[in-house]
Amino acid sequence: MVLKVFIASSSGSTKIKKQQQDVVSFLEVNKIEFEEKDIAANEENRKWMRENVPEDSRPATGNPLPPRIFNDNQYLGDYDAFFEARENNAVYAFLGLTPPPGSKEAEALAKQGV
Repeated sequence: MVLKVFIASSSGSTKIKKQQQDVVSFLEVNKIEFEEKDIAANEENRKWMRENVPEDSRPATGNPLPPRIFNDNQYLGDYDAFFEARENNAVYAFLGLTPPPGSKEAEALAKQGV
């Protein structure tokens, strides 16, 4: 299982840059292993990301924009989905990972008897 975060190193959008940094920083701080895939510097990465974002997760016009998160080849979501999961203390579930012992997410699962 490999988490893949698709980013654009040369995006002109401040919003996209901040969102990408937010996702990458969270993963690094929490020592979650991932691969950063740059769609600006690598045409194969751009093509793969665009082909693998599900139809219902694409914008009405244009191409899907980074950051986009995958677990192996399974699409997990965009920044909004990541942000919502983080706000709900459910990032590990969102990423398809087991939460570390002692985390808010692990404690919530224990309370649910999961």
